[in-house]
Amino acid sequence: RLARVRPGDTVGALKRTYFPGQEQQVRLIYQGQLLRDDTQILAGLHLGHLSVLHCHLSPPSVAPTAPGSPGPRSPAPAALGVGSLALPLFVLLLALLWYLQLQHRHVFTATATTCLAGLTLLVTFVAFAMYRR
Repeated sequence: RLARVRPGDTVGALKRTYFPGQEQQVRLIYQGQLLRDDTQILAGLHLGHLSVLHCHLSPPSVAPTAPGSPGPRSPAPAALGVGSLALPLFVLLLALLWYLQLQHRHVFTATATTCLAGLTLLVTFVAFAMYRR
């Protein structure tokens, strides 16, 4: 969002103007420094024409529940995306290719078998790297 500010504006006024009701969730960053003081005047930051002021908007905090009331609902399961299916799909494809290679050896040349083995090693390394985290 493009904001027009005056040198006499404060950090807090900027938050209130562009993020009404969310002031506690907004963090403004200028030249790598977090602007913590809402009373700081923007002229003190030496903002130039077309300067960039980064804004981080954190999610609202959840209010604590009373002891007798039910707790917050558990989060919904994450959506199953294409990225999470890519590695199992490659493994399934490799298993199919190895099955075909073992059943129909006459179709696979030595080069094709070597490439299949190399691809299997590559997918194995990727799988271990992904699930090691």
